[in-house]
Amino acid sequence: MDAMRTLVAFLGGAVSVGLVVGVLAVAGVIDDDGPQTQASAPAPGATAPQKGGNAPSPLPGSVSDIYRRVSPGVVFVQSSSSGGGGSSLLGGGQGGNAATGSGFVYDRQGHIVTNDHVVESFNTFSVRVGSNQKVIPAKLVGKDPSSDLAVLKIDPAAVQGGLQPLQLGDSDALQPGDQAIAIGSPFGLSGTVTEGIVSALGRTITAPNGFPIANAVQTDAAINPGNSGGPLLDGKGRVIGVNSQIKTDNGGDNSGVGFAVPVSTIKQVVPQIQSGGKVVRAYLGVSNSDSPDNTGAVVQDVVPGGPAQKSGLQQGDKITAINDKPVLSSDDVSAAVNNLKPGQQAKVTVERGGGRRNLNVELGTRPDRPTTR
Repeated sequence: MDAMRTLVAFLGGAVSVGLVVGVLAVAGVIDDDGPQTQASAPAPGATAPQKGGNAPSPLPGSVSDIYRRVSPGVVFVQSSSSGGGGSSLLGGGQGGNAATGSGFVYDRQGHIVTNDHVVESFNTFSVRVGSNQKVIPAKLVGKDPSSDLAVLKIDPAAVQGGLQPLQLGDSDALQPGDQAIAIGSPFGLSGTVTEGIVSALGRTITAPNGFPIANAVQTDAAINPGNSGGPLLDGKGRVIGVNSQIKTDNGGDNSGVGFAVPVSTIKQVVPQIQSGGKVVRAYLGVSNSDSPDNTGAVVQDVVPGGPAQKSGLQQGDKITAINDKPVLSSDDVSAAVNNLKPGQQAKVTVERGGGRRNLNVELGTRPDRPTTR
């Protein structure tokens, strides 16, 4: 997990206005705030129109067809701070900072889903919906740093032709090798579509507040700075995730390993935060790493006074099961706790000193940020 943290980069965030893309790539930060006039990339597979004739219709089910149907519901997001404030991933926020990213239309009431790190610490927001270049003011109505999700709201009447919400898919139905399509605004180039596959499932990535996001979708579809908050789609054009991070050795651009917050998390979180609510999560109170033989998760640290310590969990214990479900890695611990609620009892099976024991842990409520010693 620690190695993953050193290599992933959020795909959206605050950057100082005027910095060039090259500097952003070297610094390993995200989302540029380039010129307001955006170029739209053509969909792969689309045939250029011939002079004096019309372009042929895309084949049903092709990437071109999916792009044609879905892109009107994809959104370009701009965040800024008026009168100072705002945080910069380059270090130190200054007045006038801005960030750009992507999002998608969630419903006909005007709710827009994006990443928390696209809107974090800003107070002024605007969007452009689909290919419409009209800038529409947006209001931040909810955010959840623990899942890196946020919800903006616009006036539906401000969108000519009405809003076209995207259909949500099913995380549980995904398999490695399934088609994956990303639409967003890399480097401010709105309307860009890329295609790949679902490379892996059940990954754990780190949220802006330092907690793990379980069950992330890994993809090789090219996503870059500015794709943040945009949809990752399946072969039928349904949302299977929100593009959030890339893994890179140099803090630069796409290297073929991207991560999206899964649609299962979107379905759980967005209804709770779109009206200003807060998501309450279970909390075990440990940090752990994969065991060398991939047969469990080794406890690295136990939060003093936390649920795990109160139940007798110790540093060095190897967690091998939670509620009798095998644990093979630290990802499995995150996923298991994420499926439980505060106050519930969790039977944690551990190996210690050559023996095995079961510890009953009453889960607590996750704090806003990880507790440190």
